[in-house]
Order: sequence, then C-alpha cells, then structure tokens
Amino acid sequence: MLRIHFTSRDLENVRIARRPDPLWEIVCSICCLQHREGTLAFSEWRRSAGALLRRGGAAREAASILRSLIPRAAYFPDFLTPPVEEDSEDLGIYELGPGVERVLATPKRQLRHELSLLSEGGGLPWAGTELARGDTAHLARLGSQLHTYHQEFIAPSWGRVGAAIAADTALRTRALAHGGTRALMGSLRPMAVWEPPVLTARYPVERDLYLGGRGLLLVPSYFCWRDPITLVDEGMLPVLIYPIDRTAAQSTTSIASLARMLGPARAALLYEAAVRPSASTSELAEATGFSLPNVSQQLTVLREGGLVTSRRDGKRVRHAATPLGRRLLQGV
Repeated sequence: MLRIHFTSRDLENVRIARRPDPLWEIVCSICCLQHREGTLAFSEWRRSAGALLRRGGAAREAASILRSLIPRAAYFPDFLTPPVEEDSEDLGIYELGPGVERVLATPKRQLRHELSLLSEGGGLPWAGTELARGDTAHLARLGSQLHTYHQEFIAPSWGRVGAAIAADTALRTRALAHGGTRALMGSLRPMAVWEPPVLTARYPVERDLYLGGRGLLLVPSYFCWRDPITLVDEGMLPVLIYPIDRTAAQSTTSIASLARMLGPARAALLYEAAVRPSASTSELAEATGFSLPNVSQQLTVLREGGLVTSRRDGKRVRHAATPLGRRLLQGV
C-alpha cells in the first residue's frame, strides 16, 4: 500500500501534467508487454507490438534491452524517468530528446546505487556493470535504444495517447475548478482514496511518502495500468504516475476509429479543439506534440471540412470545434 502524506503547503502545490511524458510511457509500455492485463485497452497496441517483436531487428533488440532494465517487479531504476525542474513551464512534460539527455546525464553514483538495487531484486540488467561505471559507449547505446523503442512502439500511437491523456486532464481540471483540491483528489477514485491529509493507493510494497511541502506532480499515463507509480528516491521531486480514466476518453470518442477516418494528426487536433476551445495554433501544437507548420496545415483541412472554426485574436489565431466536429467526436 502507498500512503502519500500531505501538508497544507503540499495541497497548495498540487499540479497536473498537461501532456504525456515520453519516458514514462516507454517504461509503462515495457511493463505492459510483460503482463496480459488490460486486454481490451491494449489489444490493438499489443498486436502491433507483437508483430514488431516477431520481425526482429532493431525494434526487438531495443525492447529486449529495456525489458532487462524494467522487469515486471516491484523495482526499476529511477534514472530511466528523471524528474524535471520545479520551475518547468511544461509541468514536467518534455520531448523525448531532452528526456533522454537527462537519462544519459545521470550521476555515476546514482547509476551504481540503482543498478545494485535492481540486481538485488533479481534483475539481470543489460550491460549492468558497464552502465554502473557510467561507461560512455553503453550510455550512448541506451539512449539509442530509448529512441528506437519510442519510434517503433510508441510514436505510431502518439496521437491516440495524447488525445486520451487530454481527456483525462480535462476531467481532473474540471474537478479542480469546481471543487478545489478535495474534488481533484476525489476524482482519483477508485485508483486512489483521499482521506485528508493522506492519499492511499494499492502498491506492490508498503510505503509512506512524506511530501514535506514540496507538493506533488500528477502525471496521467496511457500505458500505466490499474495502480499508480512513484519514484523510489524520496529526495527527488515527488511525482505520481497514474492510469488515465479511460471512461473519460471513451465517452467522448473512439480515438482509434477517429484516427483511421481522419488520420492521427487531424484526429488529435479536432479533439484538442473540442476540449480546449479558443486554443491558439501554438497551444494546439504543444498539446498534440506536432510541429507548428504541420498543425497549421492540418487545421486548414479541418476548417475546409467544416469541423473547426478559426478566428484572429490580435497576433494569434484561435480555434474551436464546430457543432459538426463535436457530433463527429461523439458519434464515432
């Protein structure tokens, strides 16, 4: 059982990540490959992943190496999911490249400590000795494997991942706006139970996490299943990775069906334009992870199809889903 203890100062500093964290999605998806839970939620992704693994090559090698570092056990190293600085404007969310750079910059002392914990737990990490020494070549190869795995296993589903997480974020934000922190914490049921000043959730080990005034960053994850995850090192910035509320996404749309009809970029943009009306072009690009030129091009297609409206607001152009676009989202 995990018990997270809040002070009044912690409650003032609870934040919600707005976008998926690529490194956490990698870690959680590796776990997803090692269990068969969430049959309906992950069936399509597992079929695609299975085909990649059977094909062999770089994709299979990347998955194998990462599985050795992320076993289906109570522990995996914190250095694979480094926390961001407290003043990050993105609330802990960054692109994969900078995230991998942070992984590769892990201090040698931390590498040695965390890999020894993994070994004690029965894990047999790839190149564990070399990584623990901070060997430059092996760290570079780890970075390459993270990029390869993300490109092969995660990127094809990134539009769906982003849209589902946007739906969850909208749910939590509405709870916070209407009922404050108490309602936000209550919205985490049944995954976690809020009994002030403690948030309790099922966990593989007995653990008490005292925030001590640092607050908590809530990070919704598409591939996290059933139970939340937090960092082992209590000296790091506290985060809680939690599984998204899939009913929030499913009640609005079948992202997979919509992506097949419109394409992943336009499907994600239409969804974002519906859940955050009056968003600017740059805000939609940030929310979906697509480049600004690509977003502008795809919005033009959506606008010409009568699914999105756009209006100029000073130097910015703001976008919203039309009634037709909303009906499409609700009916797919």
